Amino acid sequence: MPKPARTQPLDPASVCRSADPLAVRELLTRVGDKWTIFTVLSLDLLGGRARFSDLERAVPGISQRMLSATLKTLERDGMLTREVFPEVPPRVEYEMTPLGRSLLHPMQGLVEWAKENWNQVRTAQSRYDDR
Repeated sequence: MPKPARTQPLDPASVCRSADPLAVRELLTRVGDKWTIFTVLSLDLLGGRARFSDLERAVPGISQRMLSATLKTLERDGMLTREVFPEVPPRVEYEMTPLGRSLLHPMQGLVEWAKENWNQVRTAQSRYDDR
């Protein structure tokens, strides 16, 4: 596999000077959560707008409670909107905002990296565990 192009290293100290480091860490923790990643990517695959039940089927292994909590957090953070339609029973749809869509490229890159490197990580874990 070819070596990736070297990018300019990110100086963590510069992050602390230019932004609230606790806020940055908190946001990275939230957007890096596995349920957030799978929910955002699944919502994109569903066309950027979907009902709860569609998302529940699209996100492998997520419980209703965890999906609900993830959607509420994403809505609170401005990554998606929630629209309730006055029908019986009520219909609720979630739609990605421009801010949420801006997460897609970095998330897709991270998922691609994980798919390409999981065998190496598992091999390293086995070697470590065998010691």
